[in-house]
Amino acid sequence: MFVFGSGLFQNADAHEVLPAIANMEIKDDRLVFDVEMAIEGILADIDLGEYADTNDAPQAATYDDFRALDADELATAFAADWADVQSKIDVSVDGEPRALNLVSVDVPSSDNDELARLTVFSFDAGDVSDAQTVSFSWDETLGMIVLRQNGVEEPYTGTLSNGETSGDIALTGGDALSWWQTFVSYIPTGFEHIVPLGMDHILFVLGLFFFSMKMRPLLWQVSAFTLAHTITLALAALGYVNVPGSIVEPLIAASIAFVAFENITAKGRLNSFRPIVIFAFGLLHGLGFASVLQEYGLPEDGFIAALIGFNIGVEVGQLFVIAIAYALVGFWFGHKSWYRSVIAIPASIAIGLMGVWWVIERTLL
Repeated sequence: MFVFGSGLFQNADAHEVLPAIANMEIKDDRLVFDVEMAIEGILADIDLGEYADTNDAPQAATYDDFRALDADELATAFAADWADVQSKIDVSVDGEPRALNLVSVDVPSSDNDELARLTVFSFDAGDVSDAQTVSFSWDETLGMIVLRQNGVEEPYTGTLSNGETSGDIALTGGDALSWWQTFVSYIPTGFEHIVPLGMDHILFVLGLFFFSMKMRPLLWQVSAFTLAHTITLALAALGYVNVPGSIVEPLIAASIAFVAFENITAKGRLNSFRPIVIFAFGLLHGLGFASVLQEYGLPEDGFIAALIGFNIGVEVGQLFVIAIAYALVGFWFGHKSWYRSVIAIPASIAIGLMGVWWVIERTLL
């Protein structure tokens, strides 16, 4: 059982690379996998483990060509390419690799070219009536995948990336992760959402950094931001708050612009108003973090462990950004009389303009 799960990120941007969601279950003694993902990336031969946005890949035009196909045409193209696709997926039962049979390809109709079209393709690994274990992996070029076991007690769930394997999973259940294993496994997920995937969050944190080289203002700002996004992340994960991404994402972009441009006028002096504003913006960013958890899923039995692990990963990512900024800029030039005019203000202007562009892109384009 999952609190967040498949189908909840159907409003994702058409070119955003999302993790695949695979549900594994024994049906009529056959091991069946239902995988939900944007298959256009596979057909375009994009390395989904390398790119966070298909527009950045050399095959971007090919991806858009597949996006332009109707549902039946795309399903036919995927079925024709199945031999190549299955060569990148390894399912071993009791240590023996199994041939994978494509069962169905369900491509949803799409009325909005700006949103991701998430196809569900199903395949089976044959009869497992006398089998004990299964292991799963797929090629790193297919990107990240969340593997879930259904229909058993204490089911396995895991996030696999970089071509890693699940290890042996008992087909009868009992391989659910412990509290500690769940906690640890979600820390990298939170970190990766900041570095390298969370460019908007990185720029917001840099906006805080370039406000002042004094430690006290930075601590006040980071503390307000952390407290706020922790609150909304938890509330959204628990289902108490649900704000559409079409509202949250432009506001996050606006928060970046506001913080950056205020750096120019505030002159490094922290007033009582700025931490309050940053706290409010942190509430928005928490909703953005929650949308990421929708992609990965939170196991019901390990909900608290996963939530805490993810949040700690986010915090470590933010501190990493600040540490890198200090090592590259603050340590060497922060004490210079010209630091603010030559480095902090130009950097803030660049960050602010990026925020303005994202507001326009996320609302009008």
